[in-house]
Amino acid sequence: MNARAALAAALLSVSLGGLCPAGATTAPTLTLAQQAQRAEVIVRATLGTPAEVKDGEVTYLAYPLTVTETIAGDPTRLPQQEGTPALFVLKGVDGLPELRAGLEVVALLYAARLDSPVVGFNQGLYAVTGGKVSAGTITDPAKLREALLSARGGK
Repeated sequence: MNARAALAAALLSVSLGGLCPAGATTAPTLTLAQQAQRAEVIVRATLGTPAEVKDGEVTYLAYPLTVTETIAGDPTRLPQQEGTPALFVLKGVDGLPELRAGLEVVALLYAARLDSPVVGFNQGLYAVTGGKVSAGTITDPAKLREALLSARGGK
């Protein structure tokens, strides 16, 4: 491909990406260890009822978090909704895990407000149902905690 064709292809991909930014987002699959290493905050929490939050032209759904355990990082670094750490996700973004009020999760998060703050573009969110979690071969939340801390070098 010559330089002119490469430039045209790049401009086309940028202009098409601008037409549907949320739908065009993909990310490589990360291992649990990679997710743990990239996460700035890891918590076990229950999602509250979401509220719509506008930031200029952008609308987020903000799920307040009732943090029951801090595994790593500082949850106060997360975006806040009414004085509580919250999971802010871009409204209408494709590929999110099912989020609902009352859902208990182990969440591996970036601290910044992004389309989705879940590490690995939504790979780092593990529902806890009936005291069990599904994280590959790990089903015990305590074992997941140990694996996450081990991947972070005990931090």
